[in-house]
Amino acid sequence: MSDNDTIVAQATPPGRGGVGILRISGLKAREVAETVLGKLPKPRYADYLPFKDADGSVLDQGIALWFPGPNSFTGEDVLELQGHGGPVILDLLLKRILTIPGLRIARPGEFSERAFLNDKLDLAQAEAIADLIDASSEQAARSALNSLQGAFSARVNHLVEALTHLRIYVEAAIDFPDEEIDFLSDGKIEAQLNDVMPISMQCVLKHVRVVCCAKG
Repeated sequence: MSDNDTIVAQATPPGRGGVGILRISGLKAREVAETVLGKLPKPRYADYLPFKDADGSVLDQGIALWFPGPNSFTGEDVLELQGHGGPVILDLLLKRILTIPGLRIARPGEFSERAFLNDKLDLAQAEAIADLIDASSEQAARSALNSLQGAFSARVNHLVEALTHLRIYVEAAIDFPDEEIDFLSDGKIEAQLNDVMPISMQCVLKHVRVVCCAKG
């Protein structure tokens, strides 16, 4: 198993349904499209096409979506096949895709992991996806969605920037004690620290609320 493998996974819940979705991500996604669809769909356009078996027979027919990297969820080439949601049909299509060398079933959470590794999501956003899926209440869903949209990360980044500036002032005062400007005594440090403390508390409380909501 390699992180360079092209991965495939069913994106819809197991069982019968009106629609079943398979998602492929990696270098071989283009080859999957050309092999199973007979063509490479136009990027980011829905294309209604037959999904073909190795002998050319049609396994299913549905929507194909092509997202060339880096402009995709994972940052890699991504192909999405939306067919009928019967488990037998999806299993046949999945087996067909896995006959292509270099393809394997994705590990749980591996699509989000690749998005994180390719700087498409930060850690808080990647964790928010799982929180959103597992949300058991409206409040939990809304909290997770806010984190996914970057609200929590923006606050943390602002806090990090403010603390970095504070550290610079303190280090300057220590390294250059004979300078005329005393950062520690002119009140600037204290004022900035008073501004930072509420933000840090908000970040902590926000994280606690998300965890508590996720647990029910």
